[in-house]
Amino acid sequence: MPISVIEAVRMGVWDFEPDAREASDFTATKAMPGTDEKLQVIAERVRQGLPLWHPADCRNYDAIEKID
Repeated sequence: MPISVIEAVRMGVWDFEPDAREASDFTATKAMPGTDEKLQVIAERVRQGLPLWHPADCRNYDAIEKID
């Protein structure tokens, strides 16, 4: 069983979903969508086998101030 998207792709498992995780298990990011910073955060989550999206990730400029 793969533990990350990268391993799943290597194994040919195209419907892989990481195990569900509590939002408290990993941190949200203030990085704006589409930025290099956000892509780096997502890439690191992939390497760690975490979900790509945190419920509190920044989605627009208004959300930046809400993330601690």
